[in-house]
Amino acid sequence: MCAEVFAAGENTKYLQLLSRDFPTPESAWAEIINLNALLKLPKGTEHFMSDLHGEYEAFIHILNNGSGVIREKVDRVLSQQLTPDQRAEFATLIYYPSQKLPELLKKYSYKKDFYLTTLMQLLEVCRMVSSKHTRSFVRKALPQDFAYILDELLHAHFEDHDKEAYYHAILQSIVDTQQADAFIEALCALIKKLAVLKLHIVGDVFDRGPRPDIIIDHLIHHHSVDIQWGNHDVVWMGAASGSALCIATVLNTSFAYNNLEFLEDGYGINLRPLATFADNVYKHCNVSRFAPKVDPSRGDISPQKLAQVARMRKAIAVIMFKLECAVIDRNPDFQMERRKFLQQIDFEKKIVCIDGAWYKMEDTDLPTVDIKNPHVLTPDERELMQRLCHSFQESEKLNRHIRFLYDKGSVYHIENGNLLYHGAIPLTLQGDFAQETFDGNTYSGKALMDYCDRIARNGYFSQLPQERQKGQDFLWYLWCGHLSPLFGRSKMATFERLFVADESCYQEEKNPYYQLIQNPMIDRMILKEFGLNDNCHIVNGHVPVQANKGESPIKGSGRLIVIDGGFCRAYHEKTGTAGYTLVFNSRGMSLRAHQPFETTQKAIDENIDILSTVNIFETTNHRLLVEDTDEGKQLLERIADLKELIQAYHTGKIKC
Repeated sequence: MCAEVFAAGENTKYLQLLSRDFPTPESAWAEIINLNALLKLPKGTEHFMSDLHGEYEAFIHILNNGSGVIREKVDRVLSQQLTPDQRAEFATLIYYPSQKLPELLKKYSYKKDFYLTTLMQLLEVCRMVSSKHTRSFVRKALPQDFAYILDELLHAHFEDHDKEAYYHAILQSIVDTQQADAFIEALCALIKKLAVLKLHIVGDVFDRGPRPDIIIDHLIHHHSVDIQWGNHDVVWMGAASGSALCIATVLNTSFAYNNLEFLEDGYGINLRPLATFADNVYKHCNVSRFAPKVDPSRGDISPQKLAQVARMRKAIAVIMFKLECAVIDRNPDFQMERRKFLQQIDFEKKIVCIDGAWYKMEDTDLPTVDIKNPHVLTPDERELMQRLCHSFQESEKLNRHIRFLYDKGSVYHIENGNLLYHGAIPLTLQGDFAQETFDGNTYSGKALMDYCDRIARNGYFSQLPQERQKGQDFLWYLWCGHLSPLFGRSKMATFERLFVADESCYQEEKNPYYQLIQNPMIDRMILKEFGLNDNCHIVNGHVPVQANKGESPIKGSGRLIVIDGGFCRAYHEKTGTAGYTLVFNSRGMSLRAHQPFETTQKAIDENIDILSTVNIFETTNHRLLVEDTDEGKQLLERIADLKELIQAYHTGKIKC
């Protein structure tokens, strides 16, 4: 009885709050009518991307073209007016208006005609992409400076000749007042915004490619985005939190791909102390195994600079392996004792024990390693790490980006019948959910994913030193732990590749998940674990699909889709593609396989789009409407609340 009274009281409070927005029955009925109309609109387009790995130019291009969605709209609307080459040029204008417009204007001696024609064509495309949305939604999306004019133009009806003259006069006025350039840019931005309702990033924004920070800058300004963390993301989250081990780890990876510009110019990380330390301590050491990978497309780099980067990488790698020993000792639940390599080296014989076997070491020239206490940092190394930790924690841009990843991100996400996660749901060979024990509690499946999400947040946000330290250590575990759902492999073979020539110890055995997902029963089991039915889908990243070997990104019963096709240039030869993306619209789901992207400038100059193959692998038997989505469920709940509010007005429970 008491519980019922309490519930009734809480409901009355909610209705009173709702009445502030709808102070009369008439206003509540008006909102119900609006919401019912919205429910009958076609479902908005969702765009899924994964494993961007710092390849910002390719990312920006695919973001601009909506994985081909924009070009499809242009072809549909303007196929009778423009040739294929003209439509390619027009699409490029939409993708890059500020860069493409000056180039196009050079072709016209009488620019007014170009402006009027282009504005009319952009309005036609914009009307089409806005047709899925209410007028209210479109108004909210309009750029403030041109909101009224655009609202008028987008809802024009040209069958009325007087109105046609009126709208033509508006366009003439835009050109005459020299606002055409700004208006075209505003229209292009609006088209891109309305064409794709929601963007999903299924992990790994960071590492390998040159500028992940530019990618995050674009994501921050996107109108609707969510992110599922990848293992390359969480280690950066740990670095921003002040974890010395995570900092050493991200620096080692950045040096491996010669990404110093990103560190220094992107995030303002002061690398001078590390460069000075490395030049002094490793000046006469062999650093050949630490040479960075060089991407010829990013310009030449002098042998002297490459040698310095190699020294810096060796210096930070040794510190990293020392710090790993301390974190493994602090966290026996990680079960990673075999990865304390500096304690398993026989310096006299120049061999190391890896997974129970002994291997010859190619490099034992480690001047900062004390043979008796190999895991202990020297005083200079401790001071260096203190300075690096300070630099990472004081980087305003880095911390703004990491807070964005926390705000918009999670280990997994469920929306509109799709379960999104980056790596794997750890499984046993028998096909059961693998169990992990932390602090005496055992987790598996969804419970494990929820635990990982919670502890990862403690690493950055907790005000309790012990909890924060535990969270920071756990962020590193998520990067490379043998049962980390974000990693999905038995080990991260960094030490082996740097110090051992025998490649037999490099093997990073994948979790059984990656073999078992071919079994139709497994994706159904995973969907059920997360409260979803057999008609739903799993969208997965992390492991590049080797299309050149005939591998399909669609697994099991067709319910699991892997969309990491290799955005990163380093994977293109291995995968045969430059990435997969997924588009989910009111008609169904389609995979887009993309060919390598050269440069933004070439795309602008030559109207070169990313060549994409579209595989429509699932269509719906009816066009999906807003009422079929999660948003639709929320709107139906809102309608029910409004009806209850109207009833409360009628009974006098709530006063008008």
